[in-house]
Order: sequence, then C-alpha cells, then structure tokens
Amino acid sequence: MLVLLVLLGVGAPAGSLCTEEPPASDVALSADVMVPMRDGVGLATDVYRPARDGKPLPGRYPVILMRTPYNKTLRAGATARYFVSHGYVIVFQDVRGRYKSQGHWRMLYDDGRDGTDTALWIGRQAWSDGDIGTIGTSYEGGTQHAMAIANSPHLKAMVPLFSLSDVGRYGIRHNGAFELRFYNWVFSMGDPGGEPNLVAAARAASDPAAAPALAALVQHVPEYLRALPLRPGTTLLKFAPDYESFLIAAMSRGGADPVYTDMGVDVVDSADRYADVPVYHVTGWYDSWGLQVANLNYPALRSHKHSLQRLIVGPWTHSRPEADFAGEAQFTPDAAIDLKAFEQRWFDHWLKGIDNGVEREPPVHIYVMGGGDAHKTAEGRVFVGGHWRDEQEWPLARARTTAYYLHAGGTLSTEASGSHAPVSYRFDPQHPVPTLGGNISSQGVLASAGAVDQRCRAELWTCTDTNPLSARNDVLVFQTAPLAADLEVTGRLIVKLWAASDSPDTDFTAKLIDVYPPNADFPGGVDFNIGDSIVRGRFRNAPAGAGAAEPLEAGKPYEFTIEMYPTSIVFKRGHRIRLDISSSNFPRFDVNPNTGEPLNDNRSWRIAENSVYVDAAHPSRILLPVVPAQ
Repeated sequence: MLVLLVLLGVGAPAGSLCTEEPPASDVALSADVMVPMRDGVGLATDVYRPARDGKPLPGRYPVILMRTPYNKTLRAGATARYFVSHGYVIVFQDVRGRYKSQGHWRMLYDDGRDGTDTALWIGRQAWSDGDIGTIGTSYEGGTQHAMAIANSPHLKAMVPLFSLSDVGRYGIRHNGAFELRFYNWVFSMGDPGGEPNLVAAARAASDPAAAPALAALVQHVPEYLRALPLRPGTTLLKFAPDYESFLIAAMSRGGADPVYTDMGVDVVDSADRYADVPVYHVTGWYDSWGLQVANLNYPALRSHKHSLQRLIVGPWTHSRPEADFAGEAQFTPDAAIDLKAFEQRWFDHWLKGIDNGVEREPPVHIYVMGGGDAHKTAEGRVFVGGHWRDEQEWPLARARTTAYYLHAGGTLSTEASGSHAPVSYRFDPQHPVPTLGGNISSQGVLASAGAVDQRCRAELWTCTDTNPLSARNDVLVFQTAPLAADLEVTGRLIVKLWAASDSPDTDFTAKLIDVYPPNADFPGGVDFNIGDSIVRGRFRNAPAGAGAAEPLEAGKPYEFTIEMYPTSIVFKRGHRIRLDISSSNFPRFDVNPNTGEPLNDNRSWRIAENSVYVDAAHPSRILLPVVPAQ
C-alpha cells in the first residue's frame, strides 16, 4: 500500500463520532490501494482520512464512498477536503477497467458485485465505523443504484445525483430510439466533457500505439454520425474492443435485451430488492435522467421502502445543481444550491445521528420555473425567473390532467377534436430536424443542453440555415391562443398521438414549447423548449420501447404514447403553449431510416409519408398536469 500524507488547506471541522477530530489543515491520503474483488481483480482506491501533523488520527469514522469511471484523482478535489474536514473518511475508487483499476470495462455490469466487495473491504478497515454513505453523479449514481440493488453491506444512506438508471426505457434507449450522446461518450473514451482524453484512451486501447488515434476520435463524431450505422471493425474504435462491443450491442438491440437489463440499474423493476436505506434523489428539469429519477425511481422506492425517500428537482441541466441557469434561460439566484453542504446535512443525520431536522422536512422540493419578465441578462440569457416550493408527493395530487387537442390549421386547445382529414408530411432521414437544447448530456459538440430558442444558427453543424424550426415542412406546429392568465404545468408530460406511415417503421417526435411574445430585448420573441421525446414505431406497444418489435401496417393509424421528461413551469399571461410534432430530433436521437431493417444494420433509407390524425375518432392530444391557481 502506497501511503502519501499530504497537507491540504480546509475549513474548521464539524463534530465527529471519533474521540479526536481533524485539525483545520490535515488530511492523510492512502493512494492507489488495490482493493481485491472476488475474482481477483484489483480496483484502484484512494482513502482520505482525518489527520494531525501529517499522521492519520486513530479511531473509526463514517465513510463516504464514490465509485467513478471519471478518474478518482480528479473527482476527489475539493470534495475530499470538504468531507474530511467535517469528520468523515472519504473513499474514491476507479471502477473496473477505468484509469488505474484492473479488469475490463463493461458498462455497469460488474458494479453491483464490485460495489459489494468494496463495501465489505471498507467495513473491515480500522478507520471505518461500519456505516457507508454514497455520492456521485450520472454514471456514479448508477454505481450507487447497483450497490443498493445488490443489497451491499454497510450501506446506510445515499445521494444519487442526476443518476443513470432504467437505461433500456430512457437514457440510452428511449421509447425504442437510441440516444446518440452515448455514441459520443464512447467515442470520447468516457470523458464526461466530450474532450480528447489520452489517459482514458491509453487505458482503453488494445494496442498502446493506437491511443493517440483513439483520443482524437471524439473530434470526428459528427462525421461518423452522418455515416451510421456503426459496424464492427469499421472505425478506429476497433482498437478499444471493450467500448466497441458495448456500443454496437447497445445500438443494435431493443431496450428489453440483456445488454440493458443485465446492467443491474433498473431501479423501477428492482424496487423489492433495493436496499431499504434513506435516499435523496436529485435531478433537474433539463437533466438527461430526470424522468427516471422523478417519475420512476422516487415513486417506486417511496411506495416499497420504509426508509425515508426524498426528491429535489431544480431547473438544472445534467449535473449542474450549483448553476442558476439552464442553456439560455436564467433563473433566480437561489436556484443554485451548495451541493457539498446539501450532501453533508443528509449524511450528518443518517451516519452521525445529528438531529438537524432533515427527517421532518416535506418529502419533495421543486423549483417552479417562470414568472420572470424575459429581459436580457448581462450574459445574454432570457430571465425566466421562478421559485422553490415544498410538496408532499410526486406527481402532485392536486394537478388536474388537462387534454389539449391538436386541430387542423395548427390550433392547440381544450376543445375536442372536430372532423378533419389527417395532416401529412414527408420525413427524409437524410435531412433530420436539428436538436436545439433539451434533456441531454455527454453531448460534447453535438448539441446544447437546457432551454434554447428554437431557431437554427449558422454555427451549429446540424443547421443549414438560420430559420426557426417551425418553418420546416416536416415540423407540424400546434399552439394555443395567447393565454389570458398565468397557467402552471407541473408533472408528467404525455402525448397521445394518432398517426400513420406508409413505411414499415418510422419515428414520431413531440416537443413542448413556451412561446414568448416580443419585447424590447427580444423583438422576435423567444421559443423555449420545455420538454421533448420520441417513439420508434416498431416499439409502439412496448413500455418505453423495452419490448418486442412490431412492424407498422402501411396507412393504418395507431395511437402512440410519447412521454417527455417532467417539468414545472408557469406559462405566463400573453404566452402561447406550443406542441411541435415531427419524426426526427438529431443528434439527440438516432435517425430512423424508415425501412424496418434490423437496428443499426440498415443498408438503405427511404422517405416516409407520415400523417397525424386530428379528428374525433382519433383525438391526438397532449395531457398537461395543470395546477389550479392558489
């Protein structure tokens, strides 16, 4: 064991269960401890302990654990100093096959077992009091869920942030479509920022000489996406065989396939087996995992577990709880939270027994977006505004599900559909609708996240003009009249779309938009995306696309269910509520070639003639959870 004792400047510590507390400036680091797994593979682990004069303090402490694919040394940073200064031992570990850990990387498949073996090892250490809390965002949250589903020992409290889970339903597969951000993630060798990463590439490479070429792959992702599908051995990704095999399997198989279900992170399907421990679920309205966190995991665990389950949803993009903006939307300054203090308060109660009131607070804390005057901020953003509010449940019991029907001529209203012919458009997979904002992460240069004005711009590689997306012939626009009063929509966003195609398979997309009227700062108004989603026709009868494929019958209308990620937004008086229907949203999702060929194995493409029904027998509609005015 290599032990490095380093002095790190930290603040004054809080109380500790140990007889001695760390002084303000001392942290002892045991670096690169190779913790053995049951199959003999060693996982590189760093242990940060309270110290005095460069020497670890005796006694036992509660432990905070992060298992990460993102380089344990970089992830430690200020987080290690913070928690040690507050009387914790904190452990960072590279997951199997990443950075300094041994073994082969297999997207989360080993993390239930490896997390359990790591917890057993921690429980045997002289510096551990036997209680473990877990932290980490995104993939790291997935490793937490894997530990809980495996019922790992010593697990006492969790804070999975913006957490990966239920990936065959949403997140990797999405109602049958594939989220291309994971293509970018793999081509960047798992760099969270989508940047060239020579260290990660060298670890992934089967031949060390190929590492520079692998690191540079991420710079060419847009070109590769134009040339899909991805086949074995056809790109330089062949020099990272663990990564190539995962990506091709994920792109080639539906959400019910073992490539997804065997990862061990399907929380909603594993609620009975999930460890009965207190969990604080954290996500954002523009998070790429928000639907799973809020609509699936929190309700499932709250109904199945005795332990306290809490939910906080801010106006954030993925892994940005300390930001008060999302894309081009600016919120109030209190939209940002102090993440480390937030986590510490949870662990102080459950790991140290401190009575700080967390168990007596309302179970749900949400940020309601909207209400701002839409002025341009100094950073060039639109002031959307908003406020925090406590709730007793999620979804809200008092929200009234209100149907807004699609009408010929582009009207969206609560009046029932009349007698109209279907509205048809041509969907050309070689000219897909560009992604502008949304619930996206790990996207690198592919697209932007959060709220984005729905107008193309010259600097975007997917745009060929600077027109609004509403001007495209393959985008059907339905909108309300200007609202006579403010309208709050908080909860699940579900579209019931009656549609048909002349092709054996095609996609249908839906996007909810807040249309701002013109003002002095934005004379053309602003069209902000609130939520979007997709459904792949062949998976229309499978929950969230996680089931068997069924070809479409040409010209036959089907009712498609398209669920967007949840939201909480006040549509202001004078704004319009708009719903855009199309058949592509690229590169958030892979583009359907409309041929019905096997996933990720098409050799051709065809232009589809798609039709949306707006008559009384086929009432296409969006179901909005309207919260009555107080």
